[in-house]
Amino acid sequence: VQLQAFGGGFVQAGGSLRLSCVASGRTFSSYAMGWFRQAPGKEREFVAAINRSGIMTTYADSVKGRFTISRDNAKNTAYLQMNSLKPEDTAVYYCARYGSSQIRPGDMDYWGKGTQVTVSS
Repeated sequence: VQLQAFGGGFVQAGGSLRLSCVASGRTFSSYAMGWFRQAPGKEREFVAAINRSGIMTTYADSVKGRFTISRDNAKNTAYLQMNSLKPEDTAVYYCARYGSSQIRPGDMDYWGKGTQVTVSS
């Protein structure tokens, strides 16, 4: 399984970006997906996750109400819509696949290469 994240860039505070994560293979719809981020000098942290069907989602408190995770199983793609961006959202964003259809902390088995998001003040 290969995961490729797209859509990062440079944006001013208050702006928006949409990240995409495209997965190879035929089993995308069987697994939960998540987004994580790592800022310089900090550990990687959870951002958002979505279960197999897309019905269940969960978010870090720091992004609730601003970010929305979604997926299109027909396109093997997960998305992260990021609105009202803040300078503290600056990080490399990674997508990951969970090892099952449900969101279980720490149960990620595949990671994509990250995409840089930079938010200026």
